[in-house]
Amino acid sequence: MTMLVHTHFTTRLGGVSQPPYDSLNLGAHVGDDPDAVRENRARVATQLNLDPARFIWMDQVHSATVRVVNAADLGAPISATDAVVTTDPTVVLTVMVADCVPVLLYDADAGVIAAAHAGRTGARNGVVSNTVATMVELGANPDNMTAHLGPAASGRRYELPREMAEDVEEHLPGSLTRTDQGTWGSDVRAGLARQLTTLGVGNIVMDPRCTIEDSNLFSYRRDGKTGRQAGIIWGE
Repeated sequence: MTMLVHTHFTTRLGGVSQPPYDSLNLGAHVGDDPDAVRENRARVATQLNLDPARFIWMDQVHSATVRVVNAADLGAPISATDAVVTTDPTVVLTVMVADCVPVLLYDADAGVIAAAHAGRTGARNGVVSNTVATMVELGANPDNMTAHLGPAASGRRYELPREMAEDVEEHLPGSLTRTDQGTWGSDVRAGLARQLTTLGVGNIVMDPRCTIEDSNLFSYRRDGKTGRQAGIIWGE
């Protein structure tokens, strides 16, 4: 039976956290008041008509590690992981970001969903391609997959030293760019879109918002100490 899949990207609006985490910070690892983070997560769950106990969070470390999860993994964050994949419709997958690309993937016919944290390092090292491969192992077909690439630092604003930008390009073709300031930069989202196309993913949806430019979104590059928004995916 085909799974009905839902996706959602949060902003920084509508929470209770105080500056510099104002206000809908969902990251429990950034120094914010833990009670505020719990309240913010509960607000997101209520908005989406979901039980917050169903949410799976990751201890993200900019790796290329992918974990297959299910209801047995609810509770503590999944340690040292940057992508989660499931066929279990009782769990809600989340990925936290503040410039990195939140990638939500699914094959509704196969009943497989995934959430990946794709920053410069993870994307360079293959976290998204690893996620697609894991989904295929669980029965997904790339032709039937949809990938949502959420708000992230854009190539217009994400400056990098030339050697670093060229290194990312070598591993993630299509990412090398020049910023609006004329400096070398990286458009990780564009590189991932090309990679997903090469992998045969049938439908790629790119959110155009730039976290550095959009004050309604958290941006580590812009603000330093700040909160995290999330990409969220679940099925039924």
